[in-house]
Amino acid sequence: MEFLRLALDEAKKCTPTPTAFCVGCVITAPYPPGLKPVIIARGYSRELPGNTHAEANALTKARQLSQEQLAELFPDAPGPIDIDTLLTYADIYTTMEPCSVRTSGLSPCADAIIAAQIKRCFIGVGEPDDFVKCEGAQKLTNAGVEVIWLNGLEKECLEVARMGREE
Repeated sequence: MEFLRLALDEAKKCTPTPTAFCVGCVITAPYPPGLKPVIIARGYSRELPGNTHAEANALTKARQLSQEQLAELFPDAPGPIDIDTLLTYADIYTTMEPCSVRTSGLSPCADAIIAAQIKRCFIGVGEPDDFVKCEGAQKLTNAGVEVIWLNGLEKECLEVARMGREE
């Protein structure tokens, strides 16, 4: 629940817009495997240029980490860390179900999570049908990603997602 709360803090940084949700994301990884997870990236909707989503932004920022930054995050690593390998050990926490379709034509976040080979996705709330019918959780499950619905913060995740919008 701690990392989902941090993802909510990210979502609150979003500039609200009437045509999209405000979503936050945190990516963690234990490395070497078995150690306590470390936050490797955070992101929120529209943080980076280009009509970007929270999960895509967090993945972009993770891939921008230098070897020096990775070594600082993972001082017990047996040697240099490859970010793509690290992501295979990662968990992703997102305040809202990763999108399965983008009305803008950009690549869906569920596809990016699958491509990164992230093994587990923790979700705060399902995406309501405000804009599209989302099947992100099902898409992840079908690709072998373990989807875990975190109970208890659904109302807050939805309220933050709809910040600045009329009901």
